[in-house]
Amino acid sequence: MLFKTSDELNLYYELIGNPKSKNYILFLNGISQSTVAWNLILPAFTENYRIILCDFIFQGQSDKKGDVRSFDQHAADIYGLINFLKIDKITPIGISYGSLVAQHFALNYPEKVNKLVLLSTFAHKTPYYNAIEYSWERTLDAGGYALMLDVMLPMVLGKNYFEHPLVPIDTLRSMRQITNNDPDALKKLMKATKQRGDYREKLKKIKCPTLIVHGENDTLLLINMGREVAESISGSKFEIIKGVGHTLNLEAAPQITKLITEFI
Repeated sequence: MLFKTSDELNLYYELIGNPKSKNYILFLNGISQSTVAWNLILPAFTENYRIILCDFIFQGQSDKKGDVRSFDQHAADIYGLINFLKIDKITPIGISYGSLVAQHFALNYPEKVNKLVLLSTFAHKTPYYNAIEYSWERTLDAGGYALMLDVMLPMVLGKNYFEHPLVPIDTLRSMRQITNNDPDALKKLMKATKQRGDYREKLKKIKCPTLIVHGENDTLLLINMGREVAESISGSKFEIIKGVGHTLNLEAAPQITKLITEFI
């Protein structure tokens, strides 16, 4: 289904799960993911929850035209969608890029948030992260998403995944390339992250119950980056999953399903 944003762009969304439930979960994708990224997680929630999946503008099946969108604008798109669906409150669950949108949504629209779940998240960038970001930009310019993905995969998947892949790497590579067939759209998403400032002080204003989950072997966002988010949000709960990397909704689906179920 498509929702028209305030600037008349089409945002793709799905509404699944128990239509009688008044408890809503919103899943928010990583930068090069789409709604299918949550397929391993969804079965645990469809019976008792109403679930919203969506692709951000420039992502998946949403429009890829228009100017660069800030995280506040992404959050405003989500706010518009929630109001369009006549939903009172939701629990946003975001991973990586999606976790940043969830942070902005929780801060800008606290009246709409029940609980908050941040997976593989961060609030500020380090010189190490900036170097990785720069390498992704250069490879995207040099060889498109196919080359960028080859550079990305060892950073966003833990070592154990390569040794015991749930989805074969070649299959994963093919699926991601189909989803990200517009390099300019991906550049716009990347630019939003590049332009985002240090958000640690602002996170202190978030008051809703918050769960933060990080992979022990995340080499893109080191554990301390997630821990600093937890330290900024008063009363939040910080969990580390051993032996996994950055892409928790693929590498650690059973573990995060259990943590989310217990939390919400």
